[in-house]
Amino acid sequence: MADRSKAQHGTSGPASAPAPSAAEALLQRWLARNESIDAVWAGMVPGPSADAVASRIGAVPKTFLDDRVRVVALAGDVLESDRGRGQESTDVVTVLDEVAATGSSAARRGAAIALWLWAGDEELGPLAPPLAREHAARALAAMAFRLASVVDPAEWVSDAERRDEAARTFLFWSGQLPAGEDRETASSLLTMRDSLQRNGALAAAAEEHAHRLEVTRKLQEARAREAAARYTHE
Repeated sequence: MADRSKAQHGTSGPASAPAPSAAEALLQRWLARNESIDAVWAGMVPGPSADAVASRIGAVPKTFLDDRVRVVALAGDVLESDRGRGQESTDVVTVLDEVAATGSSAARRGAAIALWLWAGDEELGPLAPPLAREHAARALAAMAFRLASVVDPAEWVSDAERRDEAARTFLFWSGQLPAGEDRETASSLLTMRDSLQRNGALAAAAEEHAHRLEVTRKLQEARAREAAARYTHE
């Protein structure tokens, strides 16, 4: 009987891969975006200080953290003036639809805190320089999928180091250099705070994804060279 059972299992094909954890599922959504750190640095513009952004995170209203609030509708109110900006506005809605689809409270609160950073201009006055909105979708995705996968957004509010990490993460993926810092300093401080790199399992998943991308890139380059060589000799 046991042998028959083994045989039956043996003919059923390979076992399916285990479902990713909630944190891994969020991180995979971020990694699937294939964001380029080099491209972010290349387009960096001056921004407000990390302390100023962290202070605003600490002042997030409880209403923004309520899981009953729909982030797509919230973004419509917060980014009202951006609705006519075409593709970026569409990308914001796409990211927030994805956030809602995850069913993750952490992702929803992460996105809501990012939206509060822009919304705070009306209640607290604009930061100087003002927070950029040109890469709002990218910043929202970074907060909801990358950072929220490793640090509960509640800690962004309650813990000073995590609040600084959230502020620096938001500024970086918004394409803004913290005021008073050069690239080397900003990069060093962000790396020092980066919770993803301190989470062994998730850091390994991110590294594996980056490796797959590099292999794919090299294969594509090799195929392009082969195709070019064929056309050259024809």
